[in-house]
Amino acid sequence: MFPSRLFQSQAEFERIVMPEAPRLIRFARRLTGGTPASEDLVQETLLKAWRSFHQFTRDSNARAWLYRILINEYHGQGRKIRASPAMVPLGRANSTPIERLEMNQALDSLPLEQRSVLLLAVVEGFTCREVSEILSVPIGTVMSRLSRARQALREKLATDGSVAAVAHGQKD
Repeated sequence: MFPSRLFQSQAEFERIVMPEAPRLIRFARRLTGGTPASEDLVQETLLKAWRSFHQFTRDSNARAWLYRILINEYHGQGRKIRASPAMVPLGRANSTPIERLEMNQALDSLPLEQRSVLLLAVVEGFTCREVSEILSVPIGTVMSRLSRARQALREKLATDGSVAAVAHGQKD
């Protein structure tokens, strides 16, 4: 027979952690270029979160805690994930397949450090301070990486005459 504390922990885990799973999957797919390994990455993240849930401080930021675990697991898995081909598009809901492909290619062309910061801040909605905690880097580093990532995307998309121009009505 299981102690009631286990059931309480499981219920609490499901209440706090599981609602974040779809966002973790989305982030992992974008981080890994949409490889099948992204699902393994999230599964390992949730497993590690479950195993260390007893250490989780209830009044802390669960999203940031989970993303920190995911980032650590991603770095731990190394080249295996990054070497797989891209499969999942990124883009606006009303964007064309070409626009999504161009956005994915531009995003994939960013260095990992810039791509991670951009995805966490812009797509996942974390503040620079939260991104700083998740990635364990100074907040100034987060802000400069975010600025460089945005500029690199602007330049890449404008150079290609693609998504940025289409989005602003500058292309026929």
